[in-house]
Amino acid sequence: MAETRHAEGRDVTIEYRWAEGNYDRLLAFATEFVRRPVNVIAAGGPPAAQAAKATTSTIPIVFTSGVDPVGAGLVTSFNRPSGNITGVHLQLAGVAEKKLGLLRLLLPQASVIAVLLNPTAPEAEPQSRSLQDAARNIGQTIKILHASNEREIANAFDDIVEQHAQALVVGADPLFFVDYPRLIQLAAQHSIPAIYDIREVVLAGGLMSYGTNLDDAYRQQGNYVGRILKGEKPGDLPVVQSSKFEFVINIKTAKALGIVISDNLMSLADEVIE
Repeated sequence: MAETRHAEGRDVTIEYRWAEGNYDRLLAFATEFVRRPVNVIAAGGPPAAQAAKATTSTIPIVFTSGVDPVGAGLVTSFNRPSGNITGVHLQLAGVAEKKLGLLRLLLPQASVIAVLLNPTAPEAEPQSRSLQDAARNIGQTIKILHASNEREIANAFDDIVEQHAQALVVGADPLFFVDYPRLIQLAAQHSIPAIYDIREVVLAGGLMSYGTNLDDAYRQQGNYVGRILKGEKPGDLPVVQSSKFEFVINIKTAKALGIVISDNLMSLADEVIE
């Protein structure tokens, strides 16, 4: 928001609500903001954006969406969203396919690769379709596992071991971001090489990540919030398609797993953590 000369505590007050992966809390948060009312709602994903849209047709909403915002009914088109909502599209479906490809480069002999998705998230279905299509194209066997809470995450790792999967693709979902210390612990405990969607997980000890650069995506979201506060209409602001991605590798974690990172894979990394 600094790009539009807004500073928290000087020009604006920002209040945060975090559902911690519990989507049923979002409608109450949105209703609270509408009743106050606030000037703009910045929604961190499709469920949050849909909750906000369900509660107001007048307060501007700026989302970040990992699913097609037109298909999800958030906007009427990318170029002319219309109404009171616009935002940033993260293009997660293609990212899921790329993550599978990077795991294949890491472990070309892996016969089975597990995929962990949250079935309650709208992003789960497009990621699942993308991964299954990609797996068929390259002849890779994958096993889709579902988890929507901490207990189910632990059970999913038991299934990974039982099904003799050699690696894991962790889907993009707020639940997995909230619980990433547990994911890192379980992956290390069971010696499972895993790829995530954000670099923060790799900084904390995860093996690899590939996904949208969230700093850039949220910068774009903040810019739109600032422009709306200056008087622009959200319906006149095209949905931004985030195009900045990053691949991060943690060499220390690779060594702990007994994995040698090839020069080819290393050359693809945007960041190597040693």
